[in-house]
Amino acid sequence: MSLVNIISAIGNNSSICPLFVRDCMIENPIKVRLTYKQNRQDSMQMAINATRERAIDEYGTSAVWLGGIPVMNKICDWIIEKAGFTPDISPDLFNETANQGLKYNIDKFKKLAPEEVKDLEKVLANKSKYQKILAGKFIASTAIPIALMGFILPKMNFKLTEKIRAKQPQKEDNIPKKNSNITFKGISSVLSNMSTVNKMAITDCGLTVGRVKTGRNRNEKIEMGFKMLGSMFLNYVAPVWIAFGFDNLTSKVFNINVKLDPKILNETKNLTKDFEIPKDNIIEFLDKKPDAEFSKLCEKYCGVKYLRGRIRDPRVFIDEKKLNNFKEEIEKYIKDVKASKNPNKYAKKALAVKSANILANVCLSSFLLAVVLPKVTFLLREKFFGKKPEPGLL
Repeated sequence: MSLVNIISAIGNNSSICPLFVRDCMIENPIKVRLTYKQNRQDSMQMAINATRERAIDEYGTSAVWLGGIPVMNKICDWIIEKAGFTPDISPDLFNETANQGLKYNIDKFKKLAPEEVKDLEKVLANKSKYQKILAGKFIASTAIPIALMGFILPKMNFKLTEKIRAKQPQKEDNIPKKNSNITFKGISSVLSNMSTVNKMAITDCGLTVGRVKTGRNRNEKIEMGFKMLGSMFLNYVAPVWIAFGFDNLTSKVFNINVKLDPKILNETKNLTKDFEIPKDNIIEFLDKKPDAEFSKLCEKYCGVKYLRGRIRDPRVFIDEKKLNNFKEEIEKYIKDVKASKNPNKYAKKALAVKSANILANVCLSSFLLAVVLPKVTFLLREKFFGKKPEPGLL
């Protein structure tokens, strides 16, 4: 994989790549180290216990968080196929629009993609059953990781600590223990066609509830709630805001357009030479001109799927709003490149600035997650609880 592809992957906030980089490669080892330093102020024994718990918690959670949903999705897709359906059909096609839908696509692609149309016809004839299967897939792919991360893993981790501490000499502590339970009430909404990242956000909500419920005392529950909510914000919201801020700031400072993906910026020659952009109906353009450069870009970056012979897959829903936004960004970039005195220099500068923005975003968001959030948590722990060690180990 080229350097541009790597930068593109970690800059895509709708994929799990930046989450993996921040979580496993930066955040976890720093958090484990900070936990050791914080608890070493109490004693070496406390530091060892707290560090072991944090390492198991962080890396165990990461394994389930990053891998659990994709694995469950594959298992559920296999079950869906065994039930006689194809998992490739987008639930959004249940809503008929002017340009797509189950019935619309069946009529339009009956001769062009007969096998895929059979899949659509079967779903149309068993719409209610298929929707229930998809709802079951959503529940399984989120509920099982939530149970593993939020309830099973922490309880096993705590049991291990109890077993080890039973063999260790204990310090006397006259601070009274409190164990008041905190309860959560909410309304869950099942959306069967959520992306993997959105499902991960849902599992994080469940994980937060699980971690608070399994907390060993009141202080640990409160701290865990604060830490998990802060982590969710810094994982899913802050990187998008930071990317938006960096792109707008550098656009003004360097007078250059950096809104597009680095891989697209790296292919500027293909954009400026005989590049045709749809004027009206984008879906019709994709169907009539599947070999156009714009259609190929939509296939790479916007979820459009083509079958053999460059026939668009009628089972896949086309997000027209996303495509229109993508088209506008492409148009603006081409206009800016052509207006520049040196298009090649402009393109290289745009790629360099965009790459720097992505790397800066990863560094800043990782710093907030791995250093700022734990430090703030430690400060609040000392201020409100009057103790430096992990509250669950006291």
